[in-house]
Amino acid sequence: MDKIDKVILSLLQEDATLSLQQLSEAVHLSPTPCWRRLQRLEQEGYILRKVALLSPQKLGVGVTVFVAIRTTQHNDRWMHKLRKVVDEIPEIVEFYRMSGEIDYLLRVVVPDVNGYDAVYKRLVSGIELSGVSSSFAMEQIKWTTALPLDYLPADKPGRR
Repeated sequence: MDKIDKVILSLLQEDATLSLQQLSEAVHLSPTPCWRRLQRLEQEGYILRKVALLSPQKLGVGVTVFVAIRTTQHNDRWMHKLRKVVDEIPEIVEFYRMSGEIDYLLRVVVPDVNGYDAVYKRLVSGIELSGVSSSFAMEQIKWTTALPLDYLPADKPGRR
């Protein structure tokens, strides 16, 4: 990982539709070495996939709800069932196991309160939970899919 790799990753996080020519010019490389770097970054797992980011408002799911789940069940069988229930609800777009007082945190996108109520009913009918707390996001102040690159390992000499 060197400075050129970091610039490539930074550019792709902002716009994954950049052509190889545009990317090559931006990092001052010819297309073939730039392509090799891209291939290596994908093979080494730095680039997981390239996707289109869609507008929640245009798709009618402009309301974001954060759902905190508590449970008394902490076994593989229960967790497998929870994963299955969550996987079957497309409005749940993020799912985390947490430390602290909350066991799991979900991010849900829906059109409105009634949409969330339908998701809530599907969730609680699919698995036993000891507590569910929902918070509606009032305003999205910061949102990015770009990850910080400052924590990447130091440059490795000879890796070009």
